[in-house]
Amino acid sequence: MKTRATLIGFTAILMWSFLALMTAASGTMPPFQLSAITFAIGSLPGIVTFAMKPERIRQLRQPAKVWATGVIGLFGYHFLYFTALRNAPAVEAGLIAYLWPLLIVVGSALLPGERLRWYHVVGALAGLSGTVLIVAKNGIDFDPAYGFGYLAAFACAFTWSGYSLLTRRFEAVSTDVVTGFCLATSLLSALCHLGLETTVWPESASQWAAVVGLGLFPVGLAFYAWDHGVKNGDIQILGASSYAAPLLSTLILTLFGFAEPSLRIAIACVLITGGAILAAQDMIRRPAKAKADV
Repeated sequence: MKTRATLIGFTAILMWSFLALMTAASGTMPPFQLSAITFAIGSLPGIVTFAMKPERIRQLRQPAKVWATGVIGLFGYHFLYFTALRNAPAVEAGLIAYLWPLLIVVGSALLPGERLRWYHVVGALAGLSGTVLIVAKNGIDFDPAYGFGYLAAFACAFTWSGYSLLTRRFEAVSTDVVTGFCLATSLLSALCHLGLETTVWPESASQWAAVVGLGLFPVGLAFYAWDHGVKNGDIQILGASSYAAPLLSTLILTLFGFAEPSLRIAIACVLITGGAILAAQDMIRRPAKAKADV
């Protein structure tokens, strides 16, 4: 059961790997407008479920702390991420924001029934190193002048890792509630768009297709899968494995001609894959131990 839930959670990482490609293909739509539209689309699977099984709507009746965690997690992460990119260079802001998998692995030690092993931390650090190789291809330069942007990126990392860890404590709460989180995030993003951005619509059918694809998968089903994974799966493995997202994203961009293959990407592949395998020792050993017991 735990292995199955972990694998479901990993499908979220696979879907997030297509985020960069689909975003690039969606045109020049401003981030909050894109977030508002895609999260509205992302809520559709849940709305369809509610239409087919109206009794499940009651799952939206949750304590305020559940709603606060979900809305701050989804909307807060994106708001802080966009704020970081507006106030700091994308490379440095992106690297700081991508501390969240490491924070999940380390923070999981605070969860009931979880034990932090050395290979969890080393695996996560190897993944972080691989991510640095991918993102910082032209070097890293932390300029104090961008302090506000860096601070927003740190807050972004803590927001998503905190959301993922707190969600584990709400394991009795149905994943149906993610539909409500998506709708709330869509509404808040729309308000930010109206106050901060100029509206830009897709110019072609292919761009609209990319927007719909974003909403259905990286911004839609991915959050439902992640919710199920962190509640019922191995959160330490999911945290370390999350570093596969930038690697897979780069490989996908390379495949579609948006990036060039290089030795740097190959080394990053070894670091991230090796780190994920190292962090997954418990899951790998579990079937072998079960067979031995039989």
